[in-house]
Amino acid sequence: MSIQTPVAVSPQQSFITGYLEALALVERLHRLLLDVIKDEFERVTVPEINAVQALLLFNVGDNEVTAGELKSRGYYQGSNVSYNLKKLVEGGFMHHQRSEIDRRSVRVRLTPKGREVRDIVAGLFARHAAGLEAKGVIGQDGLEDITMTLRRMERYWADQIRYIY
Repeated sequence: MSIQTPVAVSPQQSFITGYLEALALVERLHRLLLDVIKDEFERVTVPEINAVQALLLFNVGDNEVTAGELKSRGYYQGSNVSYNLKKLVEGGFMHHQRSEIDRRSVRVRLTPKGREVRDIVAGLFARHAAGLEAKGVIGQDGLEDITMTLRRMERYWADQIRYIY
């Protein structure tokens, strides 16, 4: 039997380990969010839409936007926005119209069918928020702390991209 002596970990190494763990958690949480949305749509039997598309409809809400604005406003995080927009238009969830000013630009907005999907996602999120609070998982102060921290990280990463050159 060998006795392991503890290895001293520097504060810098400890911070790096915590940072990597936080990054992995953010990624896992996003995938879990998509799984939760997918499960909800299977439960309410709306099979013709996927979780990414449902989240996009939720984020667009009552706004009318261009495809480019979907990413710049943070409504869509994926790389294949054109594909998902095409599928949502074909499925009757979104209406698209060429801009009167710039004919190259297409503006999109939800149809009544798209608003139904948005409402399903909004109901899911409302139930989750109530459950998190009721079960003591997290309260208002905790959410504010998490949000503030994530916004600071977002600003830091955005600055890294902006000032890379």
